[in-house]
Amino acid sequence: MKVSPDIFEDTETAYQTKTDGNLYKAKTMFQLMGNNGLVSLGSSLATLALSLHLPVSSLFRWTVYNHFCGGETFAECKKTIQVLGKSNVGVLLNYGVELKETEEDFDKTIAKNLEALEFAGKNKSVKALCVKLTGFGRLALFEKIQQGDKLTPEEKKEFTAFRKRFEKLCDVASKNEVALYVDAEESWIQNPLDELVEEMMAKHNKKNCIVFNTFQMYRWDRLDYLEEQMKKAKDGNYILGAKLVRGAYMEKERERAKEMGYPSPIHKNKKAVDKDFDEAVNLCLDNLESLFVCIASQSEESNLLAIQQIDKKKIERTSERIIFSQLYGMGDNITFNLAKLGLTATKYLPYGPVKDVIPYLIRRAQENTSVSGQTSREFQLIKKEIKRRKAD
Repeated sequence: MKVSPDIFEDTETAYQTKTDGNLYKAKTMFQLMGNNGLVSLGSSLATLALSLHLPVSSLFRWTVYNHFCGGETFAECKKTIQVLGKSNVGVLLNYGVELKETEEDFDKTIAKNLEALEFAGKNKSVKALCVKLTGFGRLALFEKIQQGDKLTPEEKKEFTAFRKRFEKLCDVASKNEVALYVDAEESWIQNPLDELVEEMMAKHNKKNCIVFNTFQMYRWDRLDYLEEQMKKAKDGNYILGAKLVRGAYMEKERERAKEMGYPSPIHKNKKAVDKDFDEAVNLCLDNLESLFVCIASQSEESNLLAIQQIDKKKIERTSERIIFSQLYGMGDNITFNLAKLGLTATKYLPYGPVKDVIPYLIRRAQENTSVSGQTSREFQLIKKEIKRRKAD
């Protein structure tokens, strides 16, 4: 079946799991998120409230939390997963707790992720567990390692503890046959994390593709890095796991590069980012015999191009080596229509205690305002579906 260029205009399919009440609530939220000044003020006030330990969890739960997260517990997540599963949409589960600094916090986070792997191993709708390695170790430690600074005995001990946490996570993922997607971080700490992920891929990806690394294509060096990793995997006789994204730290990266006087690692414009992302997708589709790829994009153009390339190359749409993903709470017009075409479509589904997930939600709101037209597009699609339902 040839794919129509307007495939993502089908709002009836996109919002089939949403009640009228859900739609009106989402409409209001995206309308508010379209105001950059309001998002900036709200983010600042939320951060202040957290630092003062004010009771803001209830407000967040009713608004952005319920829209962008699966729930606080596995029981709550299971309901969300079941609803998505009825439309053949899977999930990439993520314990959305960020910005922790103590060994106690890191141990708690790893324990939660180990529980998630056990849960995922018993639930076929969970296609992978997504993790941030800064949830298991200090950002400042990774920065010091990347700079080549000598570690103190205490810091060496700290890094060893971090490494053991990640190794344990990979071992349990392998045991439960659950894919582990390692999210990308800021460029100034990425190198030592990449090296560790490469090591774990070489160890665990011999027969199945368990460990995936994330390639942020807004960096001008990542297409070359992807090709380098493909060669390493072939030479090392293991399967490369590649999750392709555009990127999440653009403004922060540019500001730091300017402040510290080094060349920005970020492409100069969106056109260059789009070009590298689409080239990376095409490169992966041409090498499926040696890799698995997750195409994680909110771009309708990139997703349409990927489908067209899959069909052109005569790749089975149901291939287990290709997964598509969008954020839970956004891009429903993409996800549900991909699933309708028989492709493996998923939602990136964060979960965890409301107060602990607020930093993630703040970052998500700020990112949405920086993506030109994204919030407006969501708002217009929801309005279109509300109008369609009224007409019926």
